[in-house]
Amino acid sequence: MTKKQYAPEGRPAGRPRGPMGGHGPMGSGEKAKDFKGTIKKLLAYIGRYKIAVGVVALFAIGSTVFSIIGPKIMGNATTELANGLMAKIQGTGGIDFGAIGTILLWVLGLYGVSALFSFVQGYVMTGVTQKLCYRLRRELTEKIGRMPMKYFETRTYGEVLSRITNDVDTLGNGLNQSVTQLITSVATMLGVIVMMLTISPLMTLITLVILPISLGFIGAVVKKSQKHFRTQQEYLGHINGQVEEVYAGHEIVRAFNQEGAVREQFHKTNEVLYQSAWKSQFLSGLMHPIMVFVGNLGYVAVAISGAFFAIQGAITIGDIQAFIQYVRNFTNPIQQIAQITNMLQSMAAAAERVFAFLDEEEEAAAPENPVRLKDVQGNVQFNHVRFGYDPDKIIVKDFNADVRAGQKIAIVGPTGAGKTTMVKLLMRYYDVTGGKISLDGHDIRDFDRHELRGAFGMVLQDTWLFKGTIMENIRYGRLDATDEEVIAAAKAAHAHHFIMTQPGGYQMELGEEAGNVSQGQKQLLTIARAILADRPVLILDEATSSVDTRTEVQIQKAMDNLVRGRTSFIIAHRLSTIRNADLILCMKDGDIVEQGTHDELIAKGGFYADLYMSQFEKVS
Repeated sequence: MTKKQYAPEGRPAGRPRGPMGGHGPMGSGEKAKDFKGTIKKLLAYIGRYKIAVGVVALFAIGSTVFSIIGPKIMGNATTELANGLMAKIQGTGGIDFGAIGTILLWVLGLYGVSALFSFVQGYVMTGVTQKLCYRLRRELTEKIGRMPMKYFETRTYGEVLSRITNDVDTLGNGLNQSVTQLITSVATMLGVIVMMLTISPLMTLITLVILPISLGFIGAVVKKSQKHFRTQQEYLGHINGQVEEVYAGHEIVRAFNQEGAVREQFHKTNEVLYQSAWKSQFLSGLMHPIMVFVGNLGYVAVAISGAFFAIQGAITIGDIQAFIQYVRNFTNPIQQIAQITNMLQSMAAAAERVFAFLDEEEEAAAPENPVRLKDVQGNVQFNHVRFGYDPDKIIVKDFNADVRAGQKIAIVGPTGAGKTTMVKLLMRYYDVTGGKISLDGHDIRDFDRHELRGAFGMVLQDTWLFKGTIMENIRYGRLDATDEEVIAAAKAAHAHHFIMTQPGGYQMELGEEAGNVSQGQKQLLTIARAILADRPVLILDEATSSVDTRTEVQIQKAMDNLVRGRTSFIIAHRLSTIRNADLILCMKDGDIVEQGTHDELIAKGGFYADLYMSQFEKVS
């Protein structure tokens, strides 16, 4: 397994955010790692619906049986017609249309029952397939909530989404078609052999000679095509990831004139997908003409041997007709099994990716008796904290801080100093390598992660708003909040005025990525959401770094309302915004080099003073 690459400051080389974020081409000759194991897991999932699958199997077999009996009875009609015609020519009788009509009605009834059984098994199997897909999508979604942040920081969005969309769809479609088709094909082959034996064991033996030939062709094609199906499914995910990221960053692509590089990267990935797709489809398509050719050899053998036996009087003309139909019915399931085999390869590749995702490492489970605090005060202690994204490269060496409830703590320092890393450790996106972090005197590792994060509210530089109304976006902080509480939170965030100037006010629909409001307005909405959540500890990460000075003043007022009476951690580059902090922690190379109030640190004339004054220096 290749060792993960790490960025210069020690963070994982995060999930590619830019337009060139997709994975480069990989070898196209990769086979499914564990085909049998994947099918075994899939059967275990299907086991929950074993009664429904049993009904499907029963009705599929019943449909096949009634369909197989048809040609034999139809042959009786042909024999009756031939005998009547010969009797009429010889002048000893005529054609008994009544008997023929009765036979045809029986055949019609058999085919009607067969069609009904086929409809029932198709209906039930579709239900089973959709329930299975629903369950897998639900488990994938729930799995995302249990996975560590490091997984998503090293994957593209498209790769993850492809598991829930392309792979589950491929699995569902393959399962819906292959299970019933496999049952029907096997039942047809066995039933046809039995019916052929009742007509002529010798002609049946001649026909069965084509079986090993057919199986030989199937085995060769499947062995050749298997490796391409997995590559095809894998690179669908890569294509999705690249398209999603290029679309999201199309402004950056154009601004830096990288259209050519993006196209080249896409073409490389697309070329691998194209090669694997056409090879798998081409090899799959070879099966039909090959099987038709083998089937025609069977027809020729039956025609010659049937004519010989008819001349000898060993079989009737109707039996020959029925036997020829059975030969066709015998080769068809072989072709279908060949197609199912290819479908199973594609389905197994998709299922393997789905199960691989479900088997990914999860965040450490909650302790047996997790700490539960009814009333979180907000006292936070960092005791000799050590941490590294790579265990061999420690970036936070010895971090110590004692934060009392209600204090406003500012964390400052140059890029890569470890400011955001401390927030990630506090939220338990990662666990410390050494030392401990405590909340109200309890090690945060003794909490259930979900309950721990319930004590924190966050406002980040990257605002996240979803497609929905302004009211719905603010209420996301507390879903049971009333409209009046939402409006009160918006007023506290100084967002009410701008909301009321929008068409529709609080019911205005935000567009894709909230592109119909400004960056500063987005930030005010996220602050309103955090105010509504009313969490005892707040984390504000560069919340004002991407707005103009006037908007910054508005946001600063909103943030003052937000942090009042709460423990707050503020990461800021604009040091003018944290002058009133109760405690300023200056970080450099993962450690605190200075701490104190703004006035104390300025008077000290050290690292913080240099940072602060550098923001006011004039460039000559």
